[in-house]
Amino acid sequence: MSAQQDPAATTEHRTTTVEQGRFCLARCSCGWRGPARRARSKARSDADEHTAHA
Repeated sequence: MSAQQDPAATTEHRTTTVEQGRFCLARCSCGWRGPARRARSKARSDADEHTAHA
């Protein structure tokens, strides 16, 4: 599948953080999900790392 056919490769990566109980995790518009973290700052770091390597 080429980059033109892959929707995840052609869309902008937009990340958010979501709280689930005591945990926070990062999500991306491409479908990626980071691990659950207790620290919001670590979830944001996971999101930043994902967009840097996307």
